[in-house]
Amino acid sequence: MSETASFGYRDVDAAEKAGMVRAVFSNVAAKYDLMNDAMSGGAHRLWKDQFVKRVKPQPGEQILDMAGGTGDIAFRMHKLGAQITVSDINPEMLAVGVERAQKKGYEGLIWSEQNAETLTFGDREFDAYTIAFGIRNVTHIDKALREAHRVLKFGGRFFCLEFSTTTWPGFSDVYDVYSHKLVPQLGKLFANDADSYRYLIESIRRFPPMPKFEGMIREAGFVNTKVEPILGGLVAIHSGWKI
Repeated sequence: MSETASFGYRDVDAAEKAGMVRAVFSNVAAKYDLMNDAMSGGAHRLWKDQFVKRVKPQPGEQILDMAGGTGDIAFRMHKLGAQITVSDINPEMLAVGVERAQKKGYEGLIWSEQNAETLTFGDREFDAYTIAFGIRNVTHIDKALREAHRVLKFGGRFFCLEFSTTTWPGFSDVYDVYSHKLVPQLGKLFANDADSYRYLIESIRRFPPMPKFEGMIREAGFVNTKVEPILGGLVAIHSGWKI
């Protein structure tokens, strides 16, 4: 029997998931940032600001921003003087990021098409590894975490920003209705693509809860792991160190 993986609420052949996810992000690439604003009321910008403050990029550091497509996290870290390699499995998302960087006048970023599970980088190349709203789309999260650990230098740090499940009573019910009913309609309105945004919401529901994901980070070899919930865990910043 072939291995399966979750694709939203469906279980699909694991070998097919990466291509299916790539197709989703090819569809939404051009409208991705607009839809993030629409879906979060602009809050994703504040979450990303907070995330980068936790990463504390330093001038001259080598940082790998995985699933960094449109450059939102990379640009924030680049402005602080770090050398950023922006990687994504989806070339359309990278193309949007390159275009945005040119318009903003950001030079010196490295853009690299990569699969998070099989990075082509050498061992111990980076001071930090960041991934924002991307790891839930990976077929084998454990493999991606092990690869993150492998490419980090000793003393390197791992930071992940990802949606989770809020523990605030009442708020979770409101968010469930909003996300399942309204977000696909917003996707239809802004991007003429309800199905892709339905997948994005469903993928959040299938992502491991915060304690389980923290355990996966530890199993990959990271120590001093930490979870910082935002809005009761609607979003969370996960971190760990390689020593």
